[in-house]
Amino acid sequence: MSDGRLPARRRWIGWTVGILLSLLLIAIGWVAVRGIGAVNDLQQVAKGATQLESSIAAGDLEGAQPIAKSIARNAASARDLTSDPVWQVFGAVPWLGPNFRAVSEVAEIADDVSQEALSPLLDVAADFDLANLGFSGGKIDLAPFAAIAEPLGAADAALSAAQRDARRIDADATLPPLADAVEELRSAVTEAATVVGSLHGAAVLLPTMLGGEGPRDYVLAMQNNAELRSSGGIVGSIALLHAENGQITLQSQASTLDFPPLETPLPLSESTVALFEDRPGRYLQNITSIPDFSEVGATIAARWEGRFGQKVDGVIAVDAVVARHLLKVTGDLTFGPFTATADNVTDILLSEIYAAVPDPAAQDQIFAGVASALFGAALSAGDPEALVGALADAAGEGRIRIWSAHEDEESVLAASALGGTIPEDTADGSSVGVLMNDTTGGKMDYYTRASIATAVGTCRGLPTTQVSVTWTNTAPADAATALPKYVTADGFYGVPPGSVRTLIAVYGPQGATPDHIDRDGEEDAVQTAVLDDRTVVQHEVTLAPGESTTITVEFQGTGAGERLTEVLHTPLIDAPETTRKPLTCAS
Repeated sequence: MSDGRLPARRRWIGWTVGILLSLLLIAIGWVAVRGIGAVNDLQQVAKGATQLESSIAAGDLEGAQPIAKSIARNAASARDLTSDPVWQVFGAVPWLGPNFRAVSEVAEIADDVSQEALSPLLDVAADFDLANLGFSGGKIDLAPFAAIAEPLGAADAALSAAQRDARRIDADATLPPLADAVEELRSAVTEAATVVGSLHGAAVLLPTMLGGEGPRDYVLAMQNNAELRSSGGIVGSIALLHAENGQITLQSQASTLDFPPLETPLPLSESTVALFEDRPGRYLQNITSIPDFSEVGATIAARWEGRFGQKVDGVIAVDAVVARHLLKVTGDLTFGPFTATADNVTDILLSEIYAAVPDPAAQDQIFAGVASALFGAALSAGDPEALVGALADAAGEGRIRIWSAHEDEESVLAASALGGTIPEDTADGSSVGVLMNDTTGGKMDYYTRASIATAVGTCRGLPTTQVSVTWTNTAPADAATALPKYVTADGFYGVPPGSVRTLIAVYGPQGATPDHIDRDGEEDAVQTAVLDDRTVVQHEVTLAPGESTTITVEFQGTGAGERLTEVLHTPLIDAPETTRKPLTCAS
């Protein structure tokens, strides 16, 4: 006969379940309260960042200090609230876990940036006049840059680390509002890292590169994106800049006609010859086909010395789209029959000019005039801070590349986006790339568009990085007759007028090799090369007006698979859409 009590074992199980449920409820309440607090703290960080930006822009450094301290307090609080063991346990829960981890990672990034970047930046702001950045009457005062190099370096390192951390957050696995917040964080950190990185590079390099320790001469190569090359476009015109004690002057200009093809090509790397034969060593216009700008710069410098007998200290390459960034600062510009604005300048320079001014020699004169006028307007810009911002934006898009003949300077440049080199892969991330080189012989790339997708995972038991490139010719159906012959090339190089012929090269992570290659699902003839331990696969594609094609390459083995994948690509007139998609293994 029972006394109404549960057996001891069942009572023990009941107590255990009850305790666990109680602990779970307490834990849920704990993370809910801490989560609400953390979100509130992060919202205050975002609000404070906007206020801080406004204060610094207005020159109110005294008002910026308490804002920065408030940001630091809120960021530290958010990090503390999302780093305890209970929160970390919830971060391992399926489905919900990525949301907890994302909040924790956002808080950690905010705290690191506030502690390691904000303080050095405010020190710089206190010691250096951000309102004019050393500009005075077209001259740059070089003395203050040495003083700000170290604090800017600390801020640059912190923001670069924050940028890497932000990109590692798995936003796709989080709820939509949180995913949007992560994207906003990435955008803000990337913008800050680009600007601060540019300022740090300037602080390190400008005192010597702008003639603070003796006069310097640089070749300025202007690239035309309507005829694509790996680093932006064909070299359309070339000039010599002189720098002395921070004063920059345009010394002379030259046409590509001043550089006839060489009978004996300049020496080139094996990878360049494998992809483009010896053409970059013979033709000035093709030097920018070379994927690595350190080789481009040295080759252009050699051509200048061979033509004019003058050694130069470096090479600067800019593409036509830089003009769009500069006109946002300098205002409208009139040249030839045109008045250019930030909205229409690329249309004029890369399309309309060929119909309005059919003579190539007259076009060259206009291009030279544009370069001279833009150069003068930029140096006399009334808002130097906006000018630096515009140049930083252009550099972030890969539209400005610099090579120095001085090894110590080149080592700094090569490690930055300005150097135009292919970065080394790391344990956390890898780079893949897409290079476009026109072989139509005209200016048809005004009508081309691209999109690039990457996917990572495992295929056939091996780590895999997949790169897909879609290339489209948007020229009108009647392009053969409606467009100038100078634009279509009129079949001179064997391409039907209105069609576009392009060499599209895709390279993968270091150490990986292509396991599958197709074009629109079919096998196609390809060239291959090796570029810094990276396999390059190159297709030659011809597209009639309105046609499109997709090239897919799967890289497998060492270096491929589940890592952050950065896409590098030829700067196009319109930046290609780059996306990451789920991996679907090729059959």
